[in-house]
Amino acid sequence: MAFTATDPIKMIFAVIFPPLGVFFEVGFKGHFWLNILLTLFGFVPGIIHAFYVILKH
Repeated sequence: MAFTATDPIKMIFAVIFPPLGVFFEVGFKGHFWLNILLTLFGFVPGIIHAFYVILKH
């Protein structure tokens, strides 16, 4: 839950392509696939979920 030095880079990727930011944080786990689904439904929900995952882990 601590803020690491790579988190700003992951957040930049999360704004450009949300699943990529989530992938860098958790890999090919459930959050990654959920983020792909949310990004397909709307770009903003994908970004919000990506920031949630990056800041939570």
